[in-house]
Amino acid sequence: MEWVVVVSVLVMTILSLLRVNVIIAIITAGLVAGLMSGLSIVDSIDMLVNGMGGQANTALSYILLGAFAVAISYTGITSILVNYLIRVLSGKKTMMVLAIASVASLSQNLVPVHIAFIPILIPPLLKLFDQMRLDRRAVATALTFGLKAPYIMIPAGFGLIFHQTIADGMNQNGATISMSEVALSMLIPGSGMIVGLLFAVFISYRKDRVAIEGAGGTDATITTDVEKVSFNKTHALTILAIIGALIIQIIFENLIFGALTGLFLMFLFLVVPFKLGDKIVSDGIKMMGFIAFVMLVASGFGNVLKETGAVNALVEVSSGFLGDNKVVISFVLLLVGLLVTIGIGSSFGTIPIIAALYVPICIAAGFSPLATAALIGTAGALGDAGSPASDSTLGPTSGLNADGKHHHIWDTVVPTFIHYNIPLFLFGWIASIVL
Repeated sequence: MEWVVVVSVLVMTILSLLRVNVIIAIITAGLVAGLMSGLSIVDSIDMLVNGMGGQANTALSYILLGAFAVAISYTGITSILVNYLIRVLSGKKTMMVLAIASVASLSQNLVPVHIAFIPILIPPLLKLFDQMRLDRRAVATALTFGLKAPYIMIPAGFGLIFHQTIADGMNQNGATISMSEVALSMLIPGSGMIVGLLFAVFISYRKDRVAIEGAGGTDATITTDVEKVSFNKTHALTILAIIGALIIQIIFENLIFGALTGLFLMFLFLVVPFKLGDKIVSDGIKMMGFIAFVMLVASGFGNVLKETGAVNALVEVSSGFLGDNKVVISFVLLLVGLLVTIGIGSSFGTIPIIAALYVPICIAAGFSPLATAALIGTAGALGDAGSPASDSTLGPTSGLNADGKHHHIWDTVVPTFIHYNIPLFLFGWIASIVL
């Protein structure tokens, strides 16, 4: 039973590397996990389908955020930002990539729209990237950094939810910790991602790269042309709608309510004609629907791993030979977290599972609450960047592959795994030892 997680994750990873569609790869991995656990194919499918509801809230929020993003794009306000980037940063590849990382970072905390901004901001810049011979893998790592590092280190927006999930998981399993302590514990692991970003930008992908045709398709709903737009009253009202969505999301800690508020205000302010409501929602589904469905299927795969006891078995077997050496214990626990999160594809959804398994082990081994939080947070976040099913990789691909020249696995997943999971693992390991 302890090999179920390892084998099923390997199946998903190998199929993805062989360019099999990620949804098919996840479903196949789920069936493998079910069969190895003694279930029939039908029972495995049923368990996978039953578990898809675990990410229903996330999937719906993504689709609504997609509609909100399309409505924002309709006003042309994003063209102002794109034109500014083109005017100021043309020919400055390094500054362009760092600026994109900065903009992406705002999507987690200040304006929590998560990945919905990417299919709006990135496609108009693709021609410029090609003219500059900018390696799109550098842009992918920049986007993933912005989607992940802020919620790991900053307790606001999505970061507040992530830190609260860690605190709740620890408190519910017998380890007392405050939100401020959780934030402190994640600073060292998060710093590893900064190192990874700088390495990717200044070393790995610094050289010119001529864009070649990839294996993806072109989304006809996404344009790569940018029109000249001047700031006007419509844009001011759009900013008010964005602020309204942000306030509601913060007050109620509900992304769906926030997105609905933003859409409602866009129509109320007549920024978007009411008659275009069907088109806005339809285009939002086209933009974010695939990602939402991948998240649903990944949740089903996670349910198979949980319900069959595969994750528990892996942790129990791992902890059985750990002894009392904290260095070894933390290394093995992080390795288990990496495997589990790559399979499930969601750091947020993985934390409650990991906390229930890790806290007793950490208490018995004498880890401090800060070290335990660092282990849980790092283990939960580890596989997120390098998972084919993660929104942190699917989001960047949705923008960079708008013209069919960017491959999800080889141009997003592999680069982000190398540049973020490795330093995050090492820095999280150090944090668990020194805290």
